[in-house]
Amino acid sequence: MHDPQAPGHPVRGREIALLTNPTSGRGRGARHRDVALARLRESGFVVRNLQGRDADEAFDLARGCVADGVEALVVCGGDGLVHLGAQAVAGTGVPLGLIPSGTGNDVARYLGLPRTDPVAAADRVIASRRRRIDLARSGDRYFVTVMAAGFDAIVNERANAMTWPRGQMRYNLATLAELRTFRPLPYVLQLDDGSATETVEHEAMLVAVGNGPSFGGGLRITEGALLDDGLLDVVVITRMSKPKLVRSYPRLFTGRIDGVAEYVHRRVRSVTVAAPGIVSYADGERFGPLPLTVECVPGALDVIA
Repeated sequence: MHDPQAPGHPVRGREIALLTNPTSGRGRGARHRDVALARLRESGFVVRNLQGRDADEAFDLARGCVADGVEALVVCGGDGLVHLGAQAVAGTGVPLGLIPSGTGNDVARYLGLPRTDPVAAADRVIASRRRRIDLARSGDRYFVTVMAAGFDAIVNERANAMTWPRGQMRYNLATLAELRTFRPLPYVLQLDDGSATETVEHEAMLVAVGNGPSFGGGLRITEGALLDDGLLDVVVITRMSKPKLVRSYPRLFTGRIDGVAEYVHRRVRSVTVAAPGIVSYADGERFGPLPLTVECVPGALDVIA
């Protein structure tokens, strides 16, 4: 029999919020929520079980719980819901927990959380071990993983406009469609490493700004990025033939892209990215049109990991 007062077990009556995207991971969100909710309640937590009708309502619910003083905000979903949760808790000291149930789950990878076992993920919340990580910020919006601003963002725009097919195949078709007409874009980057500011120009396929090393389900575009180094990793893939782009693409999943001549990698405290006609995506969510200035905010997010 567990002693509810023992280390690693919550004191009876501690209140947390569990915010779920039930449609994440093709319905895994609802299934994982039900399992995790039972586990958390039987361990002694008082759990507010929340679900928004849309992203705006979900954000209002999350922010309301943080204002009410819950001990933690736990999200059950994918990187998109982590993105929403981060906006609600950044800088507040209220920790963000995660029951992974998305298709990509890059944040769960970063934090070494169980991605397919909601009971094991709930046990991490119960143990309540905290870690403080950096966030990237542009204006009043934050992101946890990577901001994509180039070919990959254009593919996202096309895929989001498509109603068929569902899942990964939609992105594959959008990629093929965009490859036919895509031309390298003229980028202007202002890079600030904390001691000097440098302006560089590139004709490039894409620019990625990483707080962490991967996005899109393990696409390791900013390989080597650390969550707690106070820096952003800026990657530029400069002008490249389409056959080489297709050949190099699988290397992004292994992180072994640095041998490719067109791959440029810099570490900075802040960066301004400008290119015509590009809407950026961050944590897989539509983030905003370029130009954008992104800075690292050290230690802005407490996570349960």
